[in-house]
Order: sequence, then C-alpha cells, then structure tokens
Amino acid sequence: MPAAAAMTARPSPLETTRIWALHLLCFVLPVTCLLFLATGPHDAFGAVPWLVVLAASVALDVWGPGERRQPAPSLPGWPFDSVLWALAAIHLAVVTLLVRIVATYGFWRIDTLVGVVLVGVNSGYSGIVVAHELIHRPHGHLQLLGRLLLGSVLYEHFFTEHVRGHHSRVGTPEDAATAPFGERAGRFFLRTVPAQLRSAWRLECKRLGDAGMRWWDRRLLRSRVVHGLAAEWAVAFAILLWLGAGAFAAFLLQALVAVWLLEMVNYFEHWGLARTTRRVQTVDSWDTDSWFTLYTLVGLSRHADHHAYASRPYQQLRFFDDSPKLPYGYFGSAVMSMFRNARFRELLEAELQRRRLGPFAPEAE
Repeated sequence: MPAAAAMTARPSPLETTRIWALHLLCFVLPVTCLLFLATGPHDAFGAVPWLVVLAASVALDVWGPGERRQPAPSLPGWPFDSVLWALAAIHLAVVTLLVRIVATYGFWRIDTLVGVVLVGVNSGYSGIVVAHELIHRPHGHLQLLGRLLLGSVLYEHFFTEHVRGHHSRVGTPEDAATAPFGERAGRFFLRTVPAQLRSAWRLECKRLGDAGMRWWDRRLLRSRVVHGLAAEWAVAFAILLWLGAGAFAAFLLQALVAVWLLEMVNYFEHWGLARTTRRVQTVDSWDTDSWFTLYTLVGLSRHADHHAYASRPYQQLRFFDDSPKLPYGYFGSAVMSMFRNARFRELLEAELQRRRLGPFAPEAE
C-alpha cells in the first residue's frame, strides 16, 4: 500500500474499540459522584471515604506511565462524540441531585461538604472539560451544549473569551489567561477571572458595533455574554427561590470549585511562555505525556496540538516533543500549583531554561 494511502486508512474496528475503551476512564469520577448522590444521605463516616477517588486520581496521574503514541489516523468520530454526550448528561444529573439532596436534608452536614467537593471537581472535570471540547466544534448544537455546561458553573462567558480571545492572543501580554513568568497561582486566579469577563464583554460589544459600548445600550440585548449571564443566574436564583438558601449555596460552591480548577489548568498551560510568531506554535503551550490525564480528560493534556489546530477533535490530538513538559499530569500539576506553588514554579522555570523558552529564549535575551 502506498504511504499516502496508509496514512488515511481507517484503523480496524478492534483498534478503534481499544482507543475508545481507554477514554472510558473519564467516567470513573462522574459515575462515583452519581453513586455517592444516589446512595445518600450518608453520615460522616460513610461520606468521607468517597473522597478516595480524588486521592487515587492524583496518585495514578503522578506515578502512572507516559503516553507518547500518536493517534490512529481517520478514527470514526461518533464513538468518541458519544462519550461527550454521556459525560454532559451525567454532569447535569449530578448537579441537579446535589441541590435536591441539600434542599431535602440540609446544608450543614459532612455529606454536603463531601458532595460539594466531589460535584465541584466533577463539574470542572466532565463539565468544563467537555464544554471546552464542544465549544470548539463547528456545529451549532454542540456549541450550544457546551455553553449550557458552562452555564451550570456560572461561567458561560468562557465560550466567547476562550474561542475568540484566548486562542488569538495566547502567549501575549494581552491574553488574560496566560500567566506571565513568575506569577503565583493565587494572584493569577484573582487577576484572570474578572479580566476574562471584561474581555468577553468587550469582544461582544465589538461584534455588535462598538467596543466601548455603554452597559445600557440596547444593542447589548443581542450580546451572547448578556444572554449567558441572564440564563445562568436565572437558574441560580430559581434554585434559591424553590429549593432554599442551602441548595443555592451548594450550587454556588460547586461552581466555585469548578472554576478554580479550570483556572489552575489555565495557569500552568501557558505559564511563562511568550509567543514570538504571529501564528501559534506548539512551543507556546505546556504539554504532559501522562497516560492517566490523556484518557481521563478527553485529550486536554495534548494542549500544544489543540492550540495549533483548535478544531481537531480530542481523539486525534497529537503529541509533540518540542513543547515544554509539565512535571506531572494535570491532576498532579493542579494540586502542586495550589499547595506547593513555589516549588512548582521552580520546576517550570527549570524546564523553560532547559528548552530556552519564555524569558530564556534567544529573542528574549
């Protein structure tokens, strides 16, 4: 068979099934959340052990094997898209169950704390990560589902800012989601959250005809950011009115956990990198070869390829040797960026220095 034909040949059904089955690892945490909520309420001794799934995920990510194999060419899309639909459905179900259980049994319980942590992590995991994949798809109904998932964590404006702002400005001082060299995780979070909302607002104002549009301008009624804010907060206040303050607080807290995790990922995905070309290159994003991260976060860890080719579906993302590599996968890196940030920055700085990137690039010198 000629080389060109071999590159476009579809893999065998067995190979497709093998790759698809590996991605089913992404259901471990969502199904755990679903089981926790479905079997509740729990007493303190019955609730806390459910958090083992989070500790196990970090351990498997830190000490698990690497995965540098390239994706099989021409994989059929529908089996992998079905994973996204299922994750989206489970995410919406667990958020709904959380607020119902808190409304029924009360807020001030260990069960609530464990539920908020599990659901919040899952909202960042199978909610925002799946939404991130969907908003890059060219189909309107998939983008709409992604926006719905983002709205469930009160972050729908991420759709506008990420696709039209971050992807065009990544690695530049104008990008609110790029952490400059030396920035601490806490400082990044406090800076980037309002900055991304402002950026999304301005992007929509510009689309509607005036980047400096006043908030009372009637054209804002056609703003996607306004639509998102109105829809997500309407749901939040409906929970407050119908299910009470405890359910409302649980909804807000799971959203806060999810957004915190999202921004910790944003923090290290481009930390210290400065783009030197007009087009985004694979050296403008941090990667990891973590096997566990790759198959549990629907390919998010191959971020260099995602930024170079944003519309490429998760199962087709490729590994690149030239991109800087995180010391751990996304789970380990998120934990280390939160709790050992100084040491984490030392490791990232050493990698940038070794690869002569960021402030150590020849252009910077």
